Amino acid sequence: MRLSEWRDRAPAKDAASPKVLAVIEAALTTLGVGPDPECWVAWGDDPSVRYLVFAPSPSGLAQLNVRVNVPGEGPRAGGKIVRWARVQLGELGVEIQGGHRLVTFQVEAQVLNGVDDAADRISAFAQALFAAVDGRQVAPPAGRATGQRARSGSAARTKPAAGSAASSRALVVGKPPKAGTGQGSSGSKG
Repeated sequence: MRLSEWRDRAPAKDAASPKVLAVIEAALTTLGVGPDPECWVAWGDDPSVRYLVFAPSPSGLAQLNVRVNVPGEGPRAGGKIVRWARVQLGELGVEIQGGHRLVTFQVEAQVLNGVDDAADRISAFAQALFAAVDGRQVAPPAGRATGQRARSGSAARTKPAAGSAASSRALVVGKPPKAGTGQGSSGSKG
């Protein structure tokens, strides 16, 4: 999901105010990610105070710590790019029972877990990070392009949540262009 889509899902109104987003966008742009990147927001225990933003870039994973309202200063964001060779990723685990999916994934000591539609978003983000670490581009998984899934033993389909089509978009993180060729390495690798 893009940063603008996370804004609509903020659990606290102040967490995604225009002042806070302006600071986040400036920090991400400075880190070379861009103002509205594909990203993951780890809201944490109190998103009205602080949270984390992870955004992949060609150079590595941007990790941005956001403070919503620092007394006397307003919003603050501090971050860094963790080179792909140093990014700590856990395994992507799935458990399925009764037509529901539970997914667990760990990135830079943050555990991401979710059920059903959230599981699809976590899985897409994890696959994008795995591909980026390997220097590949990732395509959307087959059968998940619409955000719908079939339930076992039933022809019923779940209705995609608002923004879920965007969540299944492929995250494209390629290598920088080779010197003198004018082309990136976006060729198809396994």
